[in-house]
Amino acid sequence: MKKKSIFILTLCIMMAIVMMALPSLQVAAESTHDEPQKDGKYISEVKIGVGKDEKEAEDALKGFTILKDGNNNVDLNQNAGGGIGSKGERVVYLGYKTTDEKADAVTDLAVMNMKGGYSVKDYEMLMEQQMTQQIIPFVNNLLKGIIEYRENYSSGTEESKKRAQYVHDALNKLTDDDCKGAGLGDLFLNETKYEMGDEAYDALPDDEKIKHADILTIVAQANGQSIITMVNLLTRACDTNEDTWIDRFIDTSYDDILDIYGDMLPSDAEQELAKEYDDDANEILNMWDALKEELDNYESNVQRLDELLRKDMSQQEAIVENYDESTATEEETAAYIEALEELNEYIDECTSLYADIAVRDYLATIDYNDGTLLDFFIQDTDTISDDITMLYPLVASLTDGQRAGLQYITLADLIMISATDSEGYKSADIDDLVSSSIYDGVNREIYEKGGVALTSDALRSHSAEEAATTGKLSILSYIMYGITAASIVSFGITIGVKVQMAKNYSARVQSMQNSAVSDLDNAYADLFNNVNTNNAVAMRRKAIGTATQLNDPKGIDARYAARSSFCTKLMIGIGVAALILAGVSIYLTYRDLTEYYNVELSPIPHYIVDEKDITGYNEKGEKIVIINQAAYYKAVDCNRAKNDEWYDTMGTCADLNGTVGRQWLALYAEKNSDNAPILASSVIAVIGKDDVPPDYTTGIHMFGSSAAFNINNTQYIWNNDAKSVFVYFNVDQSEKSALAATGSVTSGGYLALIGIGGLLVGILGTVCVTLAMKKKKKSAKTSEE
Repeated sequence: MKKKSIFILTLCIMMAIVMMALPSLQVAAESTHDEPQKDGKYISEVKIGVGKDEKEAEDALKGFTILKDGNNNVDLNQNAGGGIGSKGERVVYLGYKTTDEKADAVTDLAVMNMKGGYSVKDYEMLMEQQMTQQIIPFVNNLLKGIIEYRENYSSGTEESKKRAQYVHDALNKLTDDDCKGAGLGDLFLNETKYEMGDEAYDALPDDEKIKHADILTIVAQANGQSIITMVNLLTRACDTNEDTWIDRFIDTSYDDILDIYGDMLPSDAEQELAKEYDDDANEILNMWDALKEELDNYESNVQRLDELLRKDMSQQEAIVENYDESTATEEETAAYIEALEELNEYIDECTSLYADIAVRDYLATIDYNDGTLLDFFIQDTDTISDDITMLYPLVASLTDGQRAGLQYITLADLIMISATDSEGYKSADIDDLVSSSIYDGVNREIYEKGGVALTSDALRSHSAEEAATTGKLSILSYIMYGITAASIVSFGITIGVKVQMAKNYSARVQSMQNSAVSDLDNAYADLFNNVNTNNAVAMRRKAIGTATQLNDPKGIDARYAARSSFCTKLMIGIGVAALILAGVSIYLTYRDLTEYYNVELSPIPHYIVDEKDITGYNEKGEKIVIINQAAYYKAVDCNRAKNDEWYDTMGTCADLNGTVGRQWLALYAEKNSDNAPILASSVIAVIGKDDVPPDYTTGIHMFGSSAAFNINNTQYIWNNDAKSVFVYFNVDQSEKSALAATGSVTSGGYLALIGIGGLLVGILGTVCVTLAMKKKKKSAKTSEE
């Protein structure tokens, strides 16, 4: 194949690689002021101040604006911790800082209770599922490219070695924090931890471990732009031959690859070809329309590029170059951000147009069948779709590493890889490029075991069904109180019986004494009057009998003494039992109240994420994890210190119940650039009323609901008579709600670009010259005609 060396093409390809190799250049412009702006439009940070009194809670929020109701600070607890046996009241204040930067603004505030609908275990299982179903298959495919990169770097042909060396230098601009900042280019020359296996890796000393990248962690946790750049660069290094895939493609036909299965029947051979090439052929087909559109827009692309190159960007460049963060005013910062945004858009559009134009020019120079490769690639998608086998030779021309990267590069990228020769890679100087960590912009805390909880409709529904308010005393306590009461009643009855026995004994003795005296009186009267001697004798005997009975040791005194002694013993026994039972009841009451009020608080998850926000479905209908960093809600901090109660369990995560409630109620804040920011001036508290304020629809809410939630919900506090507390807020729905411009090139990154061996300037100048030469040739040709 005849190769055509085009300087602009090489520069375009280099520029495309440079732009992809610098993910840090495509991040949002950050605020240049660390100090909170007191009159900021949005909430940038929320903190909870907790104290035994108002002063302690207020002191904990120095530097923060405290939520007020009129002129008074709002106590979110509102005497909610009261009750005999409770830990007492805590004053809980909500404070916030403000900003004018939309990128730094809080977009939502939600609460989760300790026994609510969340699960740390479910989140960890989901991550394990992601590792098994997504990360490991991805890495197995990616390793094909890494292995080819190693082979080319150490023992490849001259052509492939230059390519691998360039990719090595570019990959080294992506650094791995876990390997002490080593570049991926160096790390991938050694076996990864996954290739070695855990046993072999664990046997290495620490200074050797950092030479072997943990590719599973990289793929799972690195920022998306780094992953795309990494795969793109590795795919560029994947061609172990002296020729390129396009060289092989134009010399390969369907019949050539069918001959590999010459021993098979034609129908069987075709089936084997389909198994081998059909998936990758369809992957290329999916990219066909995008490439065809770029090729068809050639004339308009040239015209647009010409317009852009005539555009004067010197003013924007001067603003960026002269910007001094330490002395900049708000107006200068706003102008700086605007200039960054314009330069970023300018570079992006120019680079895209360079690539589109260069690819078409390149394809038009290569003969293929009766035309050129351009004719092949501008065929309609339907034509290719009707006979997908037309793409089998193209797939067969790719190496294993290139095929592995098909999902992560464009068809135009694939053509650029072939179009760039060793001199092109050699001429690109990337030494001055700014390095960036592959984890930049990634909150790696969400991957720490036990730190994140998952919530979902199903979990919340299950939690709501199980929610129930338990009584202060256990059933056993009530039983013991019943037995104790019965014992006390029995003791009282025994005392009554003994008293009544004494009364009865006294009455009977008196009656008998009276009877004996009466009998003696009658006997003496009869004898005295000499009326009836026999009757007198009988009456005297009866009186003597009664007296004898009263004085008999085994008589009435003895019987009473025995019964009285038994009753006394019974009374003492029942009394002692009642005292013991009362003591047991008091102990059980104490135990129950201790358990009731001194609840065992569990750790508060540092992050909560809703399942629907980080999962999706693939083409097979299988649920897969699609990590969305912005979807994670972070627990709001409070002033809990290391020596405070519950610090070892909950750290600094805030509990709106002040750690004295039935369970914790944690507040979470979200910063999601896709959502509207909370307006600081709109935050209000409504105390003791359920009425929604006019023009408000939401506020601090429970996960899964948008309605404002009563922070003093009786499920979480002791005092059921405590006033309700609702905190409402509005969000900024305006289109231009902040000064910050997302997706802007940072000053350091932009200056690095224009300083890379004059690469950017070289592209601009060369394109200008090239377009001018094309116009002159076109004019000359027109004149000749």
